[in-house]
Amino acid sequence: MSTSKIALVTGGSRGLGKNMALNLAQKGIDVILTYHSQQAEAEAVVAEIKGHGRQAAALPLDAGNSSSFDAFFVQVQATLRDTFQAERFHFLINNAGTSLHANFADTTEAQFDEVMNVHLKGPFFLTQKALPLLEDGGRIINISSGLARFSYNGSSAYAAMKGAIEVLTRYQAKELGARGIAANVVAPGAIATDFSGGMVRDNPQVNAQVAGATALGRVGQPDDIGPLVAFLCTDEARWINAQRIEASGGMNV
Repeated sequence: MSTSKIALVTGGSRGLGKNMALNLAQKGIDVILTYHSQQAEAEAVVAEIKGHGRQAAALPLDAGNSSSFDAFFVQVQATLRDTFQAERFHFLINNAGTSLHANFADTTEAQFDEVMNVHLKGPFFLTQKALPLLEDGGRIINISSGLARFSYNGSSAYAAMKGAIEVLTRYQAKELGARGIAANVVAPGAIATDFSGGMVRDNPQVNAQVAGATALGRVGQPDDIGPLVAFLCTDEARWINAQRIEASGGMNV
């Protein structure tokens, strides 16, 4: 059986998830990454990880459809056995997400349900169903947002789900501690990716606004987040538990 440690990263085909997956590989960790629709991009990330000398695999997952999770973990179990010669994985990174920009007064119930399913119900039950395959002494890393601390118009539903994830993370740390499993939450600030249609990356006005609100004077980049997530999966981070770690460059301090 394999002695390598393995991470499962949801939403790993692009953006922050891709950066997390690549940084995990650079730490000597093998990776299972999921994608929603972008299989070609996901397979390209797998090839890049293999180029770093690590094993990797990509599996489809709709993180907002909890009824699909049982079948997904059947696939995970088969992939662990066939690709990694392993029975369990060690690190679960709940990264998959979608954006929603709608003022509170205008948010529809359908929009609310979609963001809830992806950002709260999905991670809740995906993690629950992962527990039999998650190694004792492993780590859970949930992804929140700076928007759970500071407020911008149009993010009430999204930010409310991220606030809930932060509370959930503390409960996971409390209840899973008997298995030696640590749970932490990473809260990125505004990052220049294709998230929200590339708004921070591609809109000069938004980019300048974010930079002006950030103590370090620029917008975040994916490589500001991926190495932090990878660090939390190392032995050096073993005593960090039940923590919210914001990586925003000091946004709105």
